[in-house]
Order: sequence, then structure tokens, then C-alpha cells
Amino acid sequence: MKVSVTFLSSKDIPKDLEKLNQTDTDFIHVDVMDGKFVPNKTMPFREMRHISDYTSKRLDVHLMVVDPSKYIPLYAELNTEYITFHVEVNEDIEKNLKMIKEYSIKCGLAIKPDTKISELIPYLPYLDLILVMSVEPGKGGQKFIEGTDKRIKEIRELLNSYNVPAIINVDGGINGDTVSLCRDADMVASGSYVVLSDDFQEKISSLR
Repeated sequence: MKVSVTFLSSKDIPKDLEKLNQTDTDFIHVDVMDGKFVPNKTMPFREMRHISDYTSKRLDVHLMVVDPSKYIPLYAELNTEYITFHVEVNEDIEKNLKMIKEYSIKCGLAIKPDTKISELIPYLPYLDLILVMSVEPGKGGQKFIEGTDKRIKEIRELLNSYNVPAIINVDGGINGDTVSLCRDADMVASGSYVVLSDDFQEKISSLR
């Protein structure tokens, strides 16, 4: 299992990014919230762009915004492996996926817990990643939603039926107990379980 760690719940972001850089986490999960698509808002890009001053880890960017086309060119400037935005946005999804690809960055679509999985089907040929939300997006420290394991399995079957090699990432309420419910996924994004602990590496290892 690959691990991507989010600093959404961090009390000291620069310090925690430096600590994460010393671990074997595969990615730093960057939550970007605009206060519109979700109620909360994260720091602006002029601050986010300094992430790479503290870590050399590749970034896994999750855009929880109404207008991903505005943010894609910004985060494409960073040390970014994946840019993921939500299938629920009103913008032209195919156009935005193609924009991400034009930057030679892998693209993903995130899906909220109550959104029909079939919404993903038109975009499967473009996807490198599907981000399954196991909480309502927008806030760290939430409890893993029961039944998410069935959604993960259903998405895995969908990918297999269309012969799409995209990976599945699960985000929200991930800890040493709930990771067992994500066995049909390829990666998990975990935040407070890691960054609010005394031993980042121990927690990351427990997720693998």
C-alpha cells in the first residue's frame, strides 16, 4: 500500500513537512480548499508554493475548488506527481483533465461519498487516479464512513471492466484500523493519524 500524508491537521506545517521528508511516505497530499466547494479554506498558493522548501517528496494535490482550471497551472509549477479535482464540479471535466496531462502530470478525479460511481465512467480513459472520499471533503480528523470499502471494491471492478490502469486512493479517516477496509485500493491519504502522532514513520509503516 502506498501512503500519501496530508498536513491539513498540522500544528506546525514547516516542521512537519521536514519531519515527513525523513520518512518513507510516497507522497505529500496537498489539500487545496477555496471556501466555496467546501466550507473551509486553506492557505493561498503564494504560501503553498513554499512546500518544496521543506520537502523533496513528490506532491499529490487534491483540489476541493469550484474552478480547478484556475489552480491547475499553479500547482503544475511545483514538484507535483498527481493533480486531482472533483467529478462534482461544474467546469468542463474533460478539458481540465487534458490540461493536467499537457503539463505532463498525472490526473485524477475525486468522488464524494454520496456521488454515484457511474459519474466517473465518461472520464475513465483519461484517469491515472481515482480518489475515493471516505469522509465528506473539507475537514481533517473525521471518522471513516461505513460502507466505503464496498465503494472501493465497486470502483476496482469498474476499472477492471474497462481495462483502465488507474490507481485508487482513499482519503479520510485513515488510521491503523480503517486501512484494513481499503485493501482493494492502491494508496491511502492519511493526515491527523500521522502528523498528530509522536512517531511519523511508525504510523506510516502501520498503513502499508
